[in-house]
Amino acid sequence: MASRQEEKERRRRERQEREQAEARAAANKKRLQLVGGGVLALAAIAAVVIALVTGLGGGGDDGPTVPDSDAAQVAAAKLPEQVVTDLEDAAKAAGCALTNPKYEGADHEDREFTPTDYKTNPPTSGNHNPVWYEDGIYEPGTVPKLGRIVHTLEHGRIGVQYRKGTPKSVVTQLETFVGENEGYHMVMFENTTGMKPQVAATAWTHSLTCDEMNPKVFDAMRTFRDKYLDQGPEKVP
Repeated sequence: MASRQEEKERRRRERQEREQAEARAAANKKRLQLVGGGVLALAAIAAVVIALVTGLGGGGDDGPTVPDSDAAQVAAAKLPEQVVTDLEDAAKAAGCALTNPKYEGADHEDREFTPTDYKTNPPTSGNHNPVWYEDGIYEPGTVPKLGRIVHTLEHGRIGVQYRKGTPKSVVTQLETFVGENEGYHMVMFENTTGMKPQVAATAWTHSLTCDEMNPKVFDAMRTFRDKYLDQGPEKVP
C-alpha cells in the first residue's frame, strides 16, 4: 500500500500533467487572445500596420487615404532598429533597472492573490493560482487575477506590462514589440499592482523595470526577452 506521501506525490504529478495537457490544448486552439474584442493574431495586427505604412508611401488618387491621426499612430508603432544586444548594456543605456529577485515559492493555491502576497512589484515568482492566462495582449481591466499572471512566468512566459495611465502611443509600441516574434509565449497587460515604473518586463525570478519609456527601452526589452523566454521551471507549449 502506498504511503501518504507517495499518494500525495502521485496526485501532484497527475494534477500537473492535467494542467499541462489543458495548456497544450488551449495553445493549439488559439495562440493569442485579445480580451473584450475576441481573438486576433498579432500577425494580423502587424499586417494592418504594414498596410497602413504602405498606404502612406504615395501613389495615385485611387490609393488609400490615411487620416493624420491614424498616420501618427502608425508612425508611433514603428520601433527603432536594435543596436545593443547585451542585456546589461541595453538596460543601462535605457535607464532601466535589471534585477533578479529571490525565489518566493511556487505552490498552487486556489484563492485571490494581491500585491502584498509578493515581495517584489511587479512579482516575478511566488505561490499562485492553479490556472494561468493564455498568451496574448489583454485590454486594460481584463487581467484581474494576479495569481494567474505569476503562473504564466513559471511556464517561461515573458510578461510585458505598463502603468495605468500610460499614453496610447506607448501601448501601441509595446503591442508592436510583442508582435516582433508573433507573440510567442508573451503576455501583455496593464499593470494591476500599482508599480511605479512606466513599463516593465518580467520573467521567472527576473525583472526589467523602466521609469519612463524612451527609444532605447526596446533594446533592453528585446535582450531581456531573448535571454529569459522559455526559461521558467515548467515547460509548457
